Amino acid sequence: MAKQDWVDAFVDRHGLPGRFGNDARHYLVPIVTWLASGAFSTIGLSGAQGTGKTTVGAFFVEALRREFGQHAVLLSLDDYYLPQRKRQELANRVHPLLAARGVPGTHDLAGLCAALDALREPGAAIAVPVFDKACDDRLPEAAWRQVEPPVDLVILEGWCLGIPAQSASALERPVNSLERDEDPTGAWRLFVNEQLDGDYALLNERLEALIYLQVPDMAAVVQWRTQQERELHEDRGGGMSAASVVDFVRYFERLTRHGLAPLPMRADVGVTLDDGLGVAEVCFTRGGVREC
Repeated sequence: MAKQDWVDAFVDRHGLPGRFGNDARHYLVPIVTWLASGAFSTIGLSGAQGTGKTTVGAFFVEALRREFGQHAVLLSLDDYYLPQRKRQELANRVHPLLAARGVPGTHDLAGLCAALDALREPGAAIAVPVFDKACDDRLPEAAWRQVEPPVDLVILEGWCLGIPAQSASALERPVNSLERDEDPTGAWRLFVNEQLDGDYALLNERLEALIYLQVPDMAAVVQWRTQQERELHEDRGGGMSAASVVDFVRYFERLTRHGLAPLPMRADVGVTLDDGLGVAEVCFTRGGVREC
């Protein structure tokens, strides 16, 4: 297929608006060329809930294969959520809010890092967990994805990648009703912050570059995540209601807001999204110089 043909086919296959094809050709293809340079083996793709990280990552993987003959793989931090049982154990031991998936501390980072190591070397296929958000748990191992190593590039997507820990003083004041009512002592947000400063910081150090999808504001996060859940309901018969999405996003609000300021400047590639989830601008940072 010619370039335009496969991009259009990608748009159709994923049920994307036509604008995605135009954005992909104009904004995403230059990023693919940068990724194909061979300078990286593991990069991060970060952005708030609903920003389309999975779709953008899938486009990068397909473009690298079709245009450069490279074997890239997309891993999602979401697929490494702890199973329900383990999150409940964590909730019983540390704080009840940790029963909900999402925040730092609710992922199997040991399993993820083992997979990242294994994908670098030739060997047997690697089993990658598949997390089913409709039932809020991992699928049985028989349904896990098999990835053949070695790969040229691993693209790891996750909403909290690159976000630094907060200062102790920043944790003192609740940012929403969830923190005020369900975490009055601050124990939950302190635990989450300690994870950011520990194992998640070590995970960030493994990333040789970071691409950040920047949202306009928190209202857009709620809107886009609601749309995702609507599509999940249509596809799987599960998913959260609009009201539940508002409640769920409160779990992420603190760190989402915390990342909005530093990450666009710290990322190697910043992708600014407009209110319609289209790409408004792409900026590369090279040698400390930001080029848009």
